[in-house]
Amino acid sequence: MRTNITLSCSECKNRNYRTNKNKKNTPDRIELKKYCKFCKKHTTHKETK
Repeated sequence: MRTNITLSCSECKNRNYRTNKNKKNTPDRIELKKYCKFCKKHTTHKETK
């Protein structure tokens, strides 16, 4: 039931993180505040395919 997802920065669009999520508990896309090493600050990272 858990699927692998990639998180990309909302500002620079780089794909920085990989994680997994349970599709039964969270069917919609995830948004997390993470550190982007390219922007050098904390930004929102959105789930991509």
